[in-house]
Amino acid sequence: MSFEFKKKLPTPEEIKEQYPVPSKLKALKEERDREICDVVTGRSDKFLVIIGPCSADNEEAVVDYTNRLASIYDKVKDRVILVPRVYTNKPRTTGDGYKGISSQPDPTEAPDFLKGLIAMRHMHIRVMEESGLTSADEMLYPENWMYVSDILSYVAIGARSVEDQQHRLAASGFDVPAGMKNPTSGYLSVMLNSIHAAQHPHSFIYRGYEVSTSGNPYAHTILRGAVNKHGRSIPNYHYEDLALLMELYAEADVINPCCIIDTNHANSGKRFSEQKRIVKEVLHSRRINLDIKKLVKGFMIESYIKEGAQKIGEGIYGKSITDPCLGWADTEQLIYDIADLV
Repeated sequence: MSFEFKKKLPTPEEIKEQYPVPSKLKALKEERDREICDVVTGRSDKFLVIIGPCSADNEEAVVDYTNRLASIYDKVKDRVILVPRVYTNKPRTTGDGYKGISSQPDPTEAPDFLKGLIAMRHMHIRVMEESGLTSADEMLYPENWMYVSDILSYVAIGARSVEDQQHRLAASGFDVPAGMKNPTSGYLSVMLNSIHAAQHPHSFIYRGYEVSTSGNPYAHTILRGAVNKHGRSIPNYHYEDLALLMELYAEADVINPCCIIDTNHANSGKRFSEQKRIVKEVLHSRRINLDIKKLVKGFMIESYIKEGAQKIGEGIYGKSITDPCLGWADTEQLIYDIADLV
């Protein structure tokens, strides 16, 4: 075999014991989880804004960014729930490149998975402590869930992972909302099948155990656009796309119809500034169709302190080293605009 087993990593229980969530923050997470779940189920008419950098590569900059979110939250929290994107895992289409802080705590150095697990947990907890906000992360590796199960309030299953059975089954055991993205092919039926799987109970092998889950009623859709056979982006946030998704939801064996619009990725063609226009169009669709308003319950937006992106090693504070993002000035105004228009 070509596998080289380098070292055994601590279990989630061991990591949690070494880096526990302070008791004062446990009640905060329970309250935030309940608020976000109530939006998904329709018990609350607040709007979710899951927002932050494409990848959380630098703890100081990420905490700075989330503290900025917290500083404006009081002005919008009666209408909007801000959920910081603190994405510690980065999917790579070809397998090359930076894979996130959980693998590579320092993007300029070699991977170190033990340091990465600690850095991932430390950053999420620090965000909670300083901003009073609990965060979202992408569950690129389902076996990592137990390392962060007590600190995340939202989990995304990415476009390349949503067809994978292990991701679907693991999501059925999450106790927080799981956003299932449409695959890169764009097939909405695949996305809805993943929601059906995540919402139902299962038995499977997980981290060396035989486990069973009760199903996750908060699993829902994320529209992120698609890519055609020529490699061109195909958006799926338009009025007609949302009307079609409503029809498919009605036909599917799932509960709690809910859709989050990812304003970047294939929806924007990775033209980050287009996110502002996409937000306005989707909010217009919600205003003219009450059924779409009930369905579309949030945005996922890529934003950081400085707009655009940089190459690894440039060292520009608060600027993405993966996909380009909105800068802070545009971000702040966009949040206020969303709060005014929802």
